[in-house]
This record gives sequence, C-alpha cells and structure tokens, in this order.
Amino acid sequence: MPEPLALTRRGATAVLELARPDKFNCLSGALHAAIAAALDTAENDPACRAVLIAAQGRHFCTGADLAEVQALRATGRFDAFIAQGHRVLCRLEASPLPVVMAVQGLCLAGGLELALAGDVILAAEGAKFGDQHAQYGLVPGWGGSQRLPRRVGLTRALDLMFSARWLAAAEARDWGLVAQVVPDAELRQQALAYCEQLATRSRPGLAAMKRLARQGADLPLTDALTLEQRLALEAMAGPDVDEGLAAFGERRPPRFS
Repeated sequence: MPEPLALTRRGATAVLELARPDKFNCLSGALHAAIAAALDTAENDPACRAVLIAAQGRHFCTGADLAEVQALRATGRFDAFIAQGHRVLCRLEASPLPVVMAVQGLCLAGGLELALAGDVILAAEGAKFGDQHAQYGLVPGWGGSQRLPRRVGLTRALDLMFSARWLAAAEARDWGLVAQVVPDAELRQQALAYCEQLATRSRPGLAAMKRLARQGADLPLTDALTLEQRLALEAMAGPDVDEGLAAFGERRPPRFS
C-alpha cells in the first residue's frame, strides 16, 4: 500500500505532500498519523525553519475518506477518527514552526479544515474553497465550525457552511481566508520561495510571534498584552537579537543560528 504522505526537504523547508491523488487526497487515519510523524521530524530538526503542506494531483483535499468513515461508523469507532483529526490539526496550530498551505484545485470540507489549521494559505488562481457538510447532512468535525468564523467572521462562515457553495480563490483572499493568490503553474515554486524567506528569520522569533497571535486571539486584550510583554522581554535576551541588531548596524542581512 503506498504511503499517504511524502516528506522531503527543500533547503530549510520540510515539505509534507498529501500523496493520495487518486482519492483527491482525502484524509484517512493513516494520513493524519503520517502528518503528525512528519511534523515531529521537522520540529526536531534545528535546521528546519518552516513547514509546507502541499498536495499531489489536481486537488488539494476534498475531505475525509468516506469509505473509512462508513467502516468506522459501522464498528462504533468513529469517535477515535474525529479525535485523531482534532489532535493533528491542533498540533499544526501549536507547532513552533510556521505552517504554510499551498492549495490547488478543490479544498473542501475536511480539506478546508486542514488548511485552516495552517498559519498562511497560498492559493492557485483556480483553487476553490468550500464546506460541503451541510449538503450531506453532516457537521464539521475537525474544527471547521470554530476556525472558519475566527478567520472570516461569523456571517461569512455561516453563509459558507449553510450554502455549501464553493468560494473562488480571489474571493477567499478578499475574505481573509487566503493570504496570496498566485498563477496555477507557479503555486509550488512561490510557496517554496515564501517558506525559504521565512527560513531567513529567527526561528524562536517566528515561534514567539505565532504563539502570541494564536494564544492572544483567545485572551482578553489586557492578558494578551501581558503575554506579549513577557515574550518580547524573553526574546530580547536571546542571541538572535544580538545578531539582528549587529546586522542592522553593519547594514547587512542577519545570519541567525
């Protein structure tokens, strides 16, 4: 049985490539486990500075593996499938590494939930985003009902969930769901270039920014500002700040360890 995920390194970027193109990269228990294992590998490598999640074939991901869903429902083990997906997507959010999604073709239902767990989404011009659960009497089970409103606002999220319509890449960018839209043929190249730019930044600095943005969003403003003050002071004591300030004074690019 072929591996559901291909893990490669491109420079300082770990590329996690969904490798089930014949099934439109639908999410199975094995694929979720492979994503978690690949993330462990990336985080434990000090030379790795970013994670790129991409996909083989025409489509990024069209949702959960429905054959597996049906089998697990029949045996009463569907709760474990849902719990596993939640753990993996929360891991992506909590990772100290920036996680970039490169989306082509269809990104639907569970695929949208996977994309929402990333930090930045780059989309091909022809990409389409949607939540298909309502069309089939289903409910988002991997965080879509919570992450989507936080990303695009309650009204737009409910519209997308209720209608099950597909959102074009340009509209997804206008909504704030997608950071950048690029030509279809340039998606992988530009996504890798984006990640390699992140690789020139301070790894602990980016990790602190990610933690502040994600944790602070769920805190009262006063608590979030206190957290920012603490992490900023911790960062100032680190060697990367020494290098960054020296580089600024010497008018050269910093060389972070």
